[in-house]
Amino acid sequence: MRLIGVGVGPGDPELLTLQAIRLLNEAKRIFVPVLSLDECGRAEATLTGHVDGERIERLVFALNERTDASRRERHWDAAGERIAAWLAETGGTAAFATIGDPNIYSTFSYLAATVRELLPGVTVETVPGITAMQALSVASGVPLVEGSEPLVLVPLARGAGGLREALAYAGHGTVVAYKGGRHLAEVVTEVSRAERLEDTVLGSHLGLPDEKVTALSAVDEAPYLSAVLIPARRAQRGGAI
Repeated sequence: MRLIGVGVGPGDPELLTLQAIRLLNEAKRIFVPVLSLDECGRAEATLTGHVDGERIERLVFALNERTDASRRERHWDAAGERIAAWLAETGGTAAFATIGDPNIYSTFSYLAATVRELLPGVTVETVPGITAMQALSVASGVPLVEGSEPLVLVPLARGAGGLREALAYAGHGTVVAYKGGRHLAEVVTEVSRAERLEDTVLGSHLGLPDEKVTALSAVDEAPYLSAVLIPARRAQRGGAI
């Protein structure tokens, strides 16, 4: 029995790795997270053209739930039970496709913990995927880090309070904030307070046809999953080496 968490990147089908495509095609069943069974989620859409759709099975997750922990956990339990049942019945290999990387703020870590508890003998593996911060770096033409610069990644699902700490910790280094759209005004306030607004960019729908990258100072509203890149201050070439 084998469960593989496969990172499929931010949404562009061309950003899947060769390893991801190979393992997805070797798996007998591919599970994908969705908000409801009648919709195609981003992970599933990214797989189009790479795998046989008949092997894909949708699992409902409370992906946008932030206050009701019991509701989130009910979905984790149900999804984990379904995957564990399939693995126990077939003894085969299943893949779980997740946007980005399965080890970075991913639903897969919760799912894997549930499956391990139900099936102690299961082998769990992961395949890395291109992250949103990498996609935003490419789209904006701004290197993430150079030389000895630190890189701080902070999620803003619960508010922008952690952004001030991240900016202070990073110093002149790079800070990336995920899920910044819902707290955009707070984000602008914190970045302005740190005097970093001038070079900061916001990216939404990264890897998708409607991808948009804009100076944070020019944005009034943004989707929930938007990422913010606050680049390191660089006075000269190679100055951070």
